[in-house]
Amino acid sequence: MNPLRTLNRIFHALPINLALIIMCVLWIVPTLGLFVTSFRDREAVRTTGWWTIFTPQPVVGETEYTTYCASCHGAKGNALPQANLSDPAIVNKYQRDYQLLAYLKQPINGQPHVQNPALPGNPNQSLPILGKILVYMQKLSSGGAKGPSLTLSNYVDALVGYKGTNSYLQDCASGNTAALLGLNCTASDLTSPAGMGIAMLNSIIVTVPVTLLVITLAAFAAYAFAWLDFKGRQWLFAILVGLQIVPLQMALVPISRLYSAVGMQSTFLGIWLFHVGFGLPYAIYLMRNFIGSLPKEIFESAYLDGANHWKSFTTLALPLSVPAVASLGIYQFLWVWNDFLVAKIFLTSHPVLTVQITNLIDPRGSNWNILTGAAFLSFIIPMVVFFAFQRFFVRGMLAGSVKG
Repeated sequence: MNPLRTLNRIFHALPINLALIIMCVLWIVPTLGLFVTSFRDREAVRTTGWWTIFTPQPVVGETEYTTYCASCHGAKGNALPQANLSDPAIVNKYQRDYQLLAYLKQPINGQPHVQNPALPGNPNQSLPILGKILVYMQKLSSGGAKGPSLTLSNYVDALVGYKGTNSYLQDCASGNTAALLGLNCTASDLTSPAGMGIAMLNSIIVTVPVTLLVITLAAFAAYAFAWLDFKGRQWLFAILVGLQIVPLQMALVPISRLYSAVGMQSTFLGIWLFHVGFGLPYAIYLMRNFIGSLPKEIFESAYLDGANHWKSFTTLALPLSVPAVASLGIYQFLWVWNDFLVAKIFLTSHPVLTVQITNLIDPRGSNWNILTGAAFLSFIIPMVVFFAFQRFFVRGMLAGSVKG
């Protein structure tokens, strides 16, 4: 083999390979960070970056606790029976740093609560210290001050829709019923209207029928445009292709008013019809181009043998169009599953996953760590669908767009 030709081939492909590597890194690194963060506890997410999980890290709050508290309460927090910091019942009284600060300002026997050394007088300096001490106290009350560990708390909180100061599992373990707000720490909490469990079911109810309807109707229409000869066929197909450029946002207000008038607002039927209507133009275009590219001789032979259009459609067109059907199914499923705007407007009483994720956000932004678990819960099913049919995806998309 000519070395110069080999080097030329390597350098010729280098820009493409480099671009692919950069694209993969730009996609994989943030996704990996989100995935790792979804298994970290609230305080670890708030105080350290996700990459720190791969290196040994000091226990959050250990230094501050040793400096200000260990001399009285002991290294394990249980030196004072009347103020046992390893007791969850005592620790749960102080959920916020400002609550602990208010308590520490109360003197004991006429002396400052914290001395040798004393806390900084400026709250902007003392509150961050107390926040870390609270984290360490929670670790002591949960059985020991261990280093960063992986947890499923974010996923559990997202499933039940829990937005408490502690995690759902912590409050259930400590019996903090006041913070549970109606949840009873049983499997029935998975059906909470504020959680992701019911929202995932709603997403399935919306997405699966829409995908099946779009594929079915598009396949019928595509066969008609490809192999049935009727007047105005090309003009009708051209109009259908042109409908793809119409933004669905233009129809939100008039269709919402129509649904309100006929009693279809916030119903599954209403959102099914909306998604099917706006999904059909592209679906018919894709399926028609694929079915139209099939060998004409196959259908002519079937017609000569006495097959009608229904027989040709079911025994020839559909089986040969599996790549296009699979690619269309993936595209339509992902489109409807990830939709937020239409579901927010037309399905207010049955929130889907994309809408429910936004409902999990605390107005003060203190529980955004839950969103990491919610994000991964939201694309488990799309990932399964994509990997199940991905071998057909590229083949169907290319075949449906190149030939016509």
